[in-house]
Amino acid sequence: MSAQADAAAGTGDAKKVWTTLITNTAYLTGLLTLDHSLKKQQSAYPLVALYTDTFPPEGHAALDARGIPKKHVNYLLPKLHKDFTNDPRFYDCWSKLTPFSLVEYDRVVQLDSDMLVLRNMDELMDLALDPPSLGGTGDKVFAAGPACVCNPAKKPHYPKDWVPENCAFTSQHHDPDAAQKEGASPVFGLGIPNGGLQVVNPSNEVYQLILDQLANDTSVDYDFADQSLLGDVFRGRWVTLPYVYNALRTLRWKGVHDKIWRDDEVKNMHYLLSPKPWDEKEGEQTEVISEWWWAVNLERKADEKQRGIDDGF
Repeated sequence: MSAQADAAAGTGDAKKVWTTLITNTAYLTGLLTLDHSLKKQQSAYPLVALYTDTFPPEGHAALDARGIPKKHVNYLLPKLHKDFTNDPRFYDCWSKLTPFSLVEYDRVVQLDSDMLVLRNMDELMDLALDPPSLGGTGDKVFAAGPACVCNPAKKPHYPKDWVPENCAFTSQHHDPDAAQKEGASPVFGLGIPNGGLQVVNPSNEVYQLILDQLANDTSVDYDFADQSLLGDVFRGRWVTLPYVYNALRTLRWKGVHDKIWRDDEVKNMHYLLSPKPWDEKEGEQTEVISEWWWAVNLERKADEKQRGIDDGF
């Protein structure tokens, strides 16, 4: 089966899919556990792995062994080189914009591979967004959770305006109950979406707007790659989701946004920053949320062993 054909075969007639970008094997264990978690929560929709030319043969073999559909996508980069030496992961992040181009699907929900689905969230497949015919001119171009711009890890190279006062989540501290069900204003503070989860109605016209911006000299100012671009090009014209759909691990930290965080409300855990759960040893996790991931990962591995799959991932 060709690389391009196997996604169609694996998803059957699905017109709505989850996708996740994979460029190397460093995140492959995360992807496999993400896929298992979606199936564990009985999602009606398949996960499609979007792979680039850099994804190696052993990675393909791992996906094929588990029947995870895959689709080749181009590696996106802006015209002008942006130095991400301090955050090399952002070189890959431009390619997370490719779901906007997947017009063979009616709805794509892009997930980062360092996520874990804890509750069914298939309702995102029916969330009201602008139809592709609007070509990116409407006020609901896509949906996402806000970026946390508090810089809780105190990274010195982050912009000076990344402070709690400019963070969308800070605006919700006064009403934690509402924060479980409603997103903050898309224009509060810096107005930047987090790129970890994006709900998209693919559109050639919207994708062309993105490509045009990647070819624009201003792209060199985007410190956070894909999410900076989306926040700029579609300023205030996207739907903000409540944190439960993209529960950034730092929100749970004491003094960050623990005022709104509730463990039992989280639908999708996002293990952004380091260490990733799979880089920690079993039983030596530094956070409770990593124990959640390990429980599902061990369950996945036991299930795969019964099916004769034991390739180290």
